Amino acid sequence: MLTTGTKPTHPHPSTPLCGEGAKLYALALSNGRLLRTEAENTPCLIEFGLLHPDPDDTDWLRPVSPTAVLAQRLQPLEREIQERRRIAVELTDVFEPFMAITARTEPTTHAVTVLEGDARIHAAIERATAECQSEVLTVQPGGGRSENTLTVALQRGQTILDRGITMRTLYQHTVRHSQGTLAYAAHMTQGNVEIRTLEEVIDRLMIFDRTTALIPARADQQVALELRHPGLVEYLAKVFEEQWSRAVPLIEEVPYPPSADGITGVQRSIAKLLIEGHVDEAIARRLGMNVRTCRAHIAKIAAALGSGSRAQLGYLIAQSGILDQDHPK
Repeated sequence: MLTTGTKPTHPHPSTPLCGEGAKLYALALSNGRLLRTEAENTPCLIEFGLLHPDPDDTDWLRPVSPTAVLAQRLQPLEREIQERRRIAVELTDVFEPFMAITARTEPTTHAVTVLEGDARIHAAIERATAECQSEVLTVQPGGGRSENTLTVALQRGQTILDRGITMRTLYQHTVRHSQGTLAYAAHMTQGNVEIRTLEEVIDRLMIFDRTTALIPARADQQVALELRHPGLVEYLAKVFEEQWSRAVPLIEEVPYPPSADGITGVQRSIAKLLIEGHVDEAIARRLGMNVRTCRAHIAKIAAALGSGSRAQLGYLIAQSGILDQDHPK
């Protein structure tokens, strides 16, 4: 708005023409001229060269052709664009020799890629499966797997079977009590697939052709690492082979020795972890069982040894000699 005796302020931070100015410019173009008083509140019309004084009558303003105004406004922009293009070409010429050097020395793939979220993790697994040519090694800790997980695993595994790729998988002994996992294993072992079990295994692991590995990076399994560094992948493959050599084929019985004092092989493993100071949740996680099952085994150990408290149980386990017996890991 105007105030008496002051010059109107009419800022234009980013555009050359305000809404009111645009209406008046259109009106001036339609009528061929515009009263100067009508443009007092829109100085942008004159500042940007859209109107100029009528030489025959100073009370009026005449519009400048929009084509002429546009050309005048575009010229400095085009010069600036041309100058920036020239600088871009010069920079490209300067850095081209350096890029040629890195093209010869940089690896074509990242050694470690962080994958966040189920979508990216599953996409990486699918990509690695599609690229795989000969061998897949996997470690699947925990007990029985859910129906949805087994369905996805079966579809992916069938793709591997159809392509003649060999596959070796390590589970924990507890899957031997999961009918769903056993059914999945029975189907998979019809092809080039071997499955073995251990009482304790390393964390989840997938290795493809010994060139790509995927491992979890967070306990909730929402972040994983895709490894393509030859040294890292080979190290993980050796860890797998060491555990594989101690594992028991799924089709065979776990060779536990006869129980002593009513303590089974699984319970001896629990007892060992108990006296090492592990809590129930940690023991269950390491042995691939739920906490309720783990606590039921602990209760049976306590009953077999005549323990009346958790503290006494640790002492009785140490004194009983049950951990001196060899049993498979």
